[in-house]
Amino acid sequence: MPLRSFLLLVLICAVWALNVVVSRVVVGELGVPPLFYAAARASVVLLALFRWLRPLPDRLPVVALVTFAVSGGSFALLFIGLQVATPSASAIVSLSSAPLTVLFAIAFLGERIGWRRGIGIALTFVGVGIAIASPSGWSSSFGLLFVFASAVVGSLGSVFLKRLDLGPLRLQAWASAGSLAVLLPLSLVLEQGQGAAVLAGGWRFAAALGFSAVIVSLGAHTLYFRLLQRFDANLVAPLTLMTPIMTIAAGAALTGDPVGWALIAGAGVAAGGVLVILVRPSGMLFKPLLVRPRL
Repeated sequence: MPLRSFLLLVLICAVWALNVVVSRVVVGELGVPPLFYAAARASVVLLALFRWLRPLPDRLPVVALVTFAVSGGSFALLFIGLQVATPSASAIVSLSSAPLTVLFAIAFLGERIGWRRGIGIALTFVGVGIAIASPSGWSSSFGLLFVFASAVVGSLGSVFLKRLDLGPLRLQAWASAGSLAVLLPLSLVLEQGQGAAVLAGGWRFAAALGFSAVIVSLGAHTLYFRLLQRFDANLVAPLTLMTPIMTIAAGAALTGDPVGWALIAGAGVAAGGVLVILVRPSGMLFKPLLVRPRL
């Protein structure tokens, strides 16, 4: 991979990491309801990609369900968790998406694994457990349950994503449409104070929404898929492990996350386990979303 492409991937990972911190600020400090924030994010992406909804894809119900899982569904659960969980601990728990995807592939697709990937799966869950048991992780364990649920939903969608015959932009367009159709009604029924929170957040909410929808979804993900078209996923996907590392650093620097030795040790063990999973061959899994199972 040329240096220019590598630096572009570093920038993409940095944007993804910063998005976790920004989302934490929106739902934790500005008090914007998480379902509403996920729906607002989807609406901006849909507005930009509306023309990519046509023509209607084959197996529309399947497309809607899978894309919702890897987009609005997993993001909504993540945002709920970030109301109380720190970005640093959330980044480590999100690494469980890689072994979860493999386990779902075994259950639904007949994927076979060897002892090396088995060790990788075990190491990842051990690392996540160490992170949760750390002082900062334990204090926000309720929120981390939702972060783990986000990883479960995103991983389940990722298992079937490879079987959708959609380009990156059409994939994001339908993911946004399905997310908005589900999350906006849920927000209206289950949440309150959306308008007041938006008005109180003012330019900070607008900037965060623009960053998450335009820079992260439309920008970073599009560039990521272009890199995947140029280079082997077995090279690109492992490099995305920079994202949780950057998230921990950004959380410590920007939101004052308490990062102790236990959290760092858990991150190291979990990342090592994910790396083992990523470098082992598989013809059934969409490796690019093993580390980040969200669009």
